[in-house]
Amino acid sequence: MISKPKRLIDDCFLHDKDRLRHDEALAILKSRLTSIVSSSKTALANASEQILAENIHSPENVPMHNNAAVDGYAYAGDDFDSVSGEFPISARITAGHIKPSPLEEKTAARIFTGATMPKGANIVVMQEDCETSEKDGASFVKIPAGLKPGANWRKAGEDLAKGETVLSAGRKLRPQDIAAIASTGKSHIETYDRLRIGLISTGNELRRPGGEISLGEVYDSNHFLLNSLLQSSNVEVTDYGIIDDNEASIRAALSNAASKNDVIITTGGASRGEEDHIISALDAIGKRHMWQMAIKPGRPMAFGQIANADHDCLFFGLPGNPVAVMVCYLMYVRPALTRLGGGNWQEPVRYPLPALFDIPNKKPDRREFLRGILSTDENGKLAVSKFQRDGSGLISSLRESDGLIEIKEDVRKISRGEIVNFIPFTELGIN
Repeated sequence: MISKPKRLIDDCFLHDKDRLRHDEALAILKSRLTSIVSSSKTALANASEQILAENIHSPENVPMHNNAAVDGYAYAGDDFDSVSGEFPISARITAGHIKPSPLEEKTAARIFTGATMPKGANIVVMQEDCETSEKDGASFVKIPAGLKPGANWRKAGEDLAKGETVLSAGRKLRPQDIAAIASTGKSHIETYDRLRIGLISTGNELRRPGGEISLGEVYDSNHFLLNSLLQSSNVEVTDYGIIDDNEASIRAALSNAASKNDVIITTGGASRGEEDHIISALDAIGKRHMWQMAIKPGRPMAFGQIANADHDCLFFGLPGNPVAVMVCYLMYVRPALTRLGGGNWQEPVRYPLPALFDIPNKKPDRREFLRGILSTDENGKLAVSKFQRDGSGLISSLRESDGLIEIKEDVRKISRGEIVNFIPFTELGIN
């Protein structure tokens, strides 16, 4: 069992700016957040999508022995007679036959995929390229010319060398990673425990799907958006429902959730309106480290923390509009949760693509994230267009888009054909 790291320091997001830029916020999160969860032994069969808490080394070569990559015939290249191309078959070697006898000189061995190569052989020819025959009770094989030493067999340690680091702690385990660990013989590994996440929706107008709705009310789509996004992370989610726009109620809900969770994520109520009480409630029971971002959408996003007797609960206050919720979660909350849960910081790959749109005037000094749709230009090359409408309440823009177009702070305009950075949703954990 790995002990818990130190508690988060009170000024873990400390800065002296009223509005943080995108890169500044990421730098603070990346440099000052650390894992806040313990670890435990997990059966390898149950470890997919969890975060590795130990370094994995290979105790032996993988594969442990030189072995055939195909069904066929093993022989020594120097013994090949280009005139006859024929060898007597002196042995039959199957997978699991660990120590075959050395290959007899100027003969071939019948060999099967995965079987250990006999000493003296350095070529395997595929069986479908050969002709076999019987002469005086002996078996022969005719082999085509042209194969070079090393053909169709795997060297010991070709995949992993003894002592080699297979995976390092902090990696989220994919199916191929599980296979690599299995190839070393480990049945149980140390993985980080799941982060406990509390979700809170705020707003007098919100109703959950399945219930009745009246004029002026809306269904709480943000909860289901976040809950679905969190499914791809190593977390355990608790739903604290919808809290009315009342500071005392919000304060009580935050205190309750903070005592039982590692992270609280709220939606709505983070702006400056008279009925927005998230920030004042946080200030009353915890510490606000950041509020207001130089981004669009998502400007009113807030970071903070609420201290408890035995742990610190990190707080993320997201806006109420669903596009802003998704952008803020993907760009800031998701990598922060990965780091808090023991994982490595995940920075998405940006793909430079020509724009199929114009923006004649962009407001300076803020980072913008547009909804992007992959397409092709007039030359048939991959390009990106933007969703026609910019409203941050349009769930349809998220549904119809393939990712986000990132426009940096110093950009003032974009002309059609200009190269822009495109972040596919697949880079952000959405398949």
